[in-house]
Parts: sequence; structure tokens; C-alpha cells
Amino acid sequence: MFKKILIANRGEIAVRIIRACKELGIQTVAVYSKADENALHVQIANESVCIGDNLPKDSYLNVENIISAACLSGCDAIHPGFGFLSENAKFARMVESCGLTFIGPNPDVMEKMGNKSYAIQTMKELGIPIVPGSYKPVSLEEGLEISKEIGFPVLIKASSGGGGKGIRLVNREDEFEAAYNEAREESIKFFKDDALYIEKFVKNPKHIEVQIMGDKHGNCVHLFERNCSLQRRNQKMLEEAPCQGISKELKNKLYECAVKACKGVGYDSVGTLEFLVDSDENFYFIEMNTRIQVEHCVTEVVTNVDLVKNMIKIAFGLPLAFKQEDIKLHGYAIECRINAEDIKNDFRPSPGLIKFLNLPGGMGVRIDSGVYPGYTIPPYYDSMILKVICFAKTRLECIRKMREALEELIIDGVKTTIEFQYVILHQPNFVLGHYDTSFIENFLKELKKDARFI
Repeated sequence: MFKKILIANRGEIAVRIIRACKELGIQTVAVYSKADENALHVQIANESVCIGDNLPKDSYLNVENIISAACLSGCDAIHPGFGFLSENAKFARMVESCGLTFIGPNPDVMEKMGNKSYAIQTMKELGIPIVPGSYKPVSLEEGLEISKEIGFPVLIKASSGGGGKGIRLVNREDEFEAAYNEAREESIKFFKDDALYIEKFVKNPKHIEVQIMGDKHGNCVHLFERNCSLQRRNQKMLEEAPCQGISKELKNKLYECAVKACKGVGYDSVGTLEFLVDSDENFYFIEMNTRIQVEHCVTEVVTNVDLVKNMIKIAFGLPLAFKQEDIKLHGYAIECRINAEDIKNDFRPSPGLIKFLNLPGGMGVRIDSGVYPGYTIPPYYDSMILKVICFAKTRLECIRKMREALEELIIDGVKTTIEFQYVILHQPNFVLGHYDTSFIENFLKELKKDARFI
């Protein structure tokens, strides 16, 4: 097994990976920007190295400094977490060229599946349903012609995108050019890639993910599905597993497609296939995330499978320790992403000093956090500060447990989304499982009528 791993990330995911390494008996090296000098992941790692200034481009996206830190500290592997360099095939190749192991899929597979336009074409060749679109990067003129052919509304999406960045909805032909240029600029800013593709907009679908895991010996399994339909501006806010509101027949089709895709591309790590499901249960592949995801926690608690530890074992070359029939569902889980944002000010980020913090606990409550009392949230990174994950035998019990957990969660000093999440958990359509990707937008319209919230 690896002796020492560098975690090329920050926040709660860096803490999560460090904990997994400790359980495996692996030493850890945390990297940090100047703004993160007092961050929790820096304090709990065995070693820490400052890799640059505050902005991501100077630190967590600084490939040379990260790899140098790994080599100088005697690491034999790098775990990228999610975001930043986690789906950067060039970075993965550079890691391997320096004699280190990249904890993730083979760079060639990552490049193929991480680039959405190529991934869509691959799924098409495998016979997996895809949303009508360009299937490849297009120029402004090409994109407009394809949009006319498949019909508006369409989505313009960054080929190397993720996290809701580089996406624009275009309802009419006269909006296309401005939206294309905006998406292109955002894609360059976040991914250093100006490639864009076109996709037909599926109105008000459910966003369903299937968690998969493959090894370097040709084995592949799925770990069931997650419902990630509660999104605001393409950013997920709450996830649950398994999904209520779709048929068992559809779930089996999604599992079959996910495993087929995994085996078809020779996938050898933890990954996720994302699908849109319309009201008639037609489903379409939209992308593959070739990394660990923020919402991996809900899958872990309903399957009793540690995805992060398995990801590390796979990268070391070990075969999967279980077969498909060994993986069972044991209940329901919900995750609330708690962001430092001001919900009364259009969810504007709210960095600052956490003066007081009380975390919930009890059976079936898990907290993944990168903050503590006295910690100052910097303004340079994503606003998510912690995740609350609740588990119970039934979905209704799980909803009640999450309500109780959010009642106990107190964060003083910064604005957060706790109250917003709490209100969602009481909304009748959510409780019944009758929601899709339009839920948050419609919910916000209702809340704006009540001055207590928005």
C-alpha cells in the first residue's frame, strides 16, 4: 500500500481523504494557500506545505508547486479530491511522469470521459441514450445551425465543464451569440478551455446519478443511484439516495447502462454517470464525473462502502473486494450542503469569521466539515463549508432526522443556507418525493412572497 499521499485540495474533501488515509495507515501531506494557513486539513495532516498565494491559480491549480511538494516530501501518490485539478488529464500524466501515482482513473480514460462532447459520442457508440446535440465542440456559427436543427431551447455547455460552470440556457435564436460568448469566457476562466458543445434542453427533468467503481482488472460494479435534482443555477443543494419517484424498471436500466459504460471505456476508479429523466421515464446520459463527488457520502451510508478508501486501493492496483451481489441498500440517506451564503441577498457568498459553531450528532448523523469555531472562511474559494448527512431506515424518518440535525446546527458569524434547507425539508412536494430540477426555482418564487425568508 502507499506510504504517503499528498492531498491536492482543501476544505472538507481534504479532511475526508486524510481520515481515509489514517484508517489505511497512510501518512498524509496537506497543501495549502496562504489564505488557508489555519485550515483544518492543514492541522490534521502529518505534514503540510504552502504552495502559493490566495487565488486558486497560484495555489490549488499550480501544477508545478503541487508536484514539487509531493516529490520533496517523499510522497508516492497524489489524491486530487474534487474540483481544481481532479479531472485534468494533463496533470494526471505529469504526476505519473514524475514517478508518482495519480489516485483517479487512467489519464487517457479521464481525458475521453471528462471531456463531455467526447463522452457523449462514446455513449452513443455504446448504445446508451443521449440528449440530442452536437456531440462535439462547435464554433459559434456551427452551434447556431445545430440549435436551429434540434430546436430551441438549447444548452451551451463547456466541454471541460463541471460544477455548473460554463453553461448557458438559450431560449431563442437571437440570444444565442451573447450566450455562446459568455459560456466561452467562463469556460476559459474556470477550465482554461474554450471548447463548447450544444445540447437539447430537456424541460424539468429529474437529475439522477449512478455511482460506479471499476478496478484495473476489468471488474466493475454500481452502487445504486442518487437523486440530485435539487439545484440552483446548476449547483446541487441537497441529494438523496436511493431515488423515490422513479420505477424499479428504470433504475435497472440506469444501472445496466452505467456498468456497460464503465466496462466499455475500461474505467478503473470511482466515478459517476449522470442522467436526465423526463416525466415519461425516458432517460438520457449527460456526463461522467471521473472523480469522487461532493455527494459521495449518501452512497457510502446506504451501501456501507467507503468510496474514498476503495479509490485509494484501486489506484494501488488492488482488485475490488466485492462483487455486485455483495452490495446492498440498507436504508435512506439525505445530504444537505451548507454554504456560507446570504439567502436574502441572492445567495451572495458570506466569507468571514465563524464566532460559534455547534454541530449536530446522534445515531444516523454524519458531518463532513472543514471548519471550526474561530476559523475565518476566505473569500477566494467555493462557499460550501460543510455537509450534513443523515441516515435512517425509511425516507420519512430520514427527513425528520435531517430537520432535527439542522435545528441543532448553529453557525454564528456568517450567513448560511441552513434555514433555506430547513424550509425545503418541510415542503410537501419534497416530502412526497415529487420534485425535479425546476423545484428550487419555483420554491424561491414562493418564498419571495414571504418577507421572513427572501
